[in-house]
Amino acid sequence: MDKRKKILEAALKLFVALGFHGTPTSKIAQEAGVANGTLFHYFPTKDDLILGLYTDIKIRMTAFVNENAKPEDTFKATMKGQYLASLYWALDHKTEFSFKQQFHNSPFHLLLNQEEIEKQLKPHFDMLRKGIEDKIIKPLPVDYIHTLISSHTFGLNQYLTSNEFQR
Repeated sequence: MDKRKKILEAALKLFVALGFHGTPTSKIAQEAGVANGTLFHYFPTKDDLILGLYTDIKIRMTAFVNENAKPEDTFKATMKGQYLASLYWALDHKTEFSFKQQFHNSPFHLLLNQEEIEKQLKPHFDMLRKGIEDKIIKPLPVDYIHTLISSHTFGLNQYLTSNEFQR
């Protein structure tokens, strides 16, 4: 396994267990089995490491959803497929999903590149706009609808995880 991946895995484990501020980079380097300088070679600051880990998780989750939720004949079926794929990913990747929740509830999410966020959300927003145009979804702001769906996914996953639901 490459050093960058070892660092990300160690950071994930420790950030979820100890929090962002409770996890020194020296502990992450030690857990990953690399020198402090090696960690800083890949991630110049702790903020860069947190953002890098979030991006890595987001890319893997998006790939899973795209691979497992193909467009269907109807809007409803497509939305259901994406929702279920997101939920299944979360149940299979509890630590990563826990990190995502922690990240979204921290000030670190404000450090994300706004253009990159918009690029990632564009397919979802376009689909929601199409649902509004086709009068399948009530005409509300698309970012509001996305927030409702995301919040529901986070909440349901939290409930299922707390009750030790297995997929």
